[in-house]
Amino acid sequence: MKKILLSLGMATLLLAACQSQQLMDKQAAEFDTSVTKTISTGPIKGSKDEKNDVLQWLGVPYAQAERWKEPKKVKAWKEELDTTSYGEQAIQANQGKVSGKEDALNLDIVRPNTPEKKLPVMVYIHGGNNQTGSAQEIKGNSFVTDINAVYVSVNYRLGPLGFNPLPAIASGKDEASSGNFTLLDIAAALDWVEENIETFGGDKENVTLAGFSAGGRDVMATLISPVFKGKYDKAISFSGGMTLADLSDSREIFAKALAPLVVEDQVKTSEDKAIEWLLTDQEDVRTYLYALSPERLAPLMGNAMIRMSVFPHLYKDGQVIPKEGFETKHFQDVPLMLVTGTNEFSLFTAFDPRFMKDFTGGNLFKDEEKAKEFYYVRNYGGNLYRLSNGVESARKMAANYTSDIYVGEISYGDDETVTPELAKGFGAFHGIFEPMLQEPSNYKDFIGENFQTQGAQQMSATFKQYLKQFLATGNPNGETLPKWNKWTAKNNVLSISASKETEDIREIVDEDTAQGILEKMKADQTLSDLVKEELNQTVLNGRWFSEVLDELEGHK
Repeated sequence: MKKILLSLGMATLLLAACQSQQLMDKQAAEFDTSVTKTISTGPIKGSKDEKNDVLQWLGVPYAQAERWKEPKKVKAWKEELDTTSYGEQAIQANQGKVSGKEDALNLDIVRPNTPEKKLPVMVYIHGGNNQTGSAQEIKGNSFVTDINAVYVSVNYRLGPLGFNPLPAIASGKDEASSGNFTLLDIAAALDWVEENIETFGGDKENVTLAGFSAGGRDVMATLISPVFKGKYDKAISFSGGMTLADLSDSREIFAKALAPLVVEDQVKTSEDKAIEWLLTDQEDVRTYLYALSPERLAPLMGNAMIRMSVFPHLYKDGQVIPKEGFETKHFQDVPLMLVTGTNEFSLFTAFDPRFMKDFTGGNLFKDEEKAKEFYYVRNYGGNLYRLSNGVESARKMAANYTSDIYVGEISYGDDETVTPELAKGFGAFHGIFEPMLQEPSNYKDFIGENFQTQGAQQMSATFKQYLKQFLATGNPNGETLPKWNKWTAKNNVLSISASKETEDIREIVDEDTAQGILEKMKADQTLSDLVKEELNQTVLNGRWFSEVLDELEGHK
């Protein structure tokens, strides 16, 4: 009897031990959804977004940087850091007002409120011509559960504080003196993700670098940068083409922009002398530049309006970006998704000085000739921009890019029978993907209810599923999704649109070329040659996408 009782007791203990081990194993396999975490530099406390049922840690420092120096690791702290509100944005000038902080290298982390670990990670780089904007451009709260990922959005140095090619700053001797400080910030953010993202349930072996507009162009630049080798596993460029700057030309432009400050400060007696001085690598130039307040630097070249000829950046310095630029044979070996709208230049057209007053005043379409000018610039500029963001980039990379490239063109907003007001003005505008992800949209004031129809909702849901699949596997396809084939020399792209009732997503062929668009512009009879030339030289000139036009017309 004693033996039986002893055996039963041992069995009970073994069962309890097994159950305890199973509980421990389950806990180890699950993500702890508490908002208090400890990262490499210290403890932090985030919050739960009850409305969207997601967890968030905001304004988390990922690096610190002195002016025009490479970012360094943040100093550790002992007290719990409050990360329940957004951090400072990088100093910038918007509509004549300077805001932000010079050292503002922080990021936001958002993830589903679930116990799932090893989630894919999406690191997002915001747009704004690398001069304006913040990590809150796309917040992630309303869609991270749909894409089942950890979403990280990054603040980085902007404008002449993020890029400076002058010899006194950018000697080009090493990465730290390349002048491409924004890219070094992005690299530091990816290093932080590598070191810390498992704390938030992310998979450090499955990181996608994504960006929109200037952020997309930054992503494209990282594809050829030796600095980014092995730092991420997939890439997405939303409306970001292959645009780089010549180092020598950039120095001239920066010197001209800074020369008035030099004269104002009575360092030199004329702007010509100031330019000559600024183009040297003398120590007194360096001392002067470091003494300038960020409030005086931030507004410089603020009228760029996506013109590299006004604010050149992403320099082919030979350290961070190879001197041969995208002609290189060495790319990161990662799957790539290129997404563009089909009417990419519409917003820039409407707010160009030539059209802005009439557009905002509601008079543009009342003037037949002015409306013709608007559509000439919008349509041809949009086509050139679309190509630059998508198929033209794929074509240029094809010979040396070993991984799969997926090209998507969003045309929702162009059909007057579906979205009449949107089609008349902006169409499938620069950023058209954003209201398919984020609610409320940054563009809510002019998209109205166009993304609330049954068709648009279906389209948006499918787009998020493509994104989810790509983040997880590097392939956007899923069993129930319309097939998205990788891009080939046949110029196949995925067309993404919708009627009012249903999505319209299918493969099409985009055989347009920049040269072909130029031929159509020449043949266009809606405007006189004189007016077309004026528009080419004053509105379309010098843009990210207009290199082929600039070379033809001899203007920038």
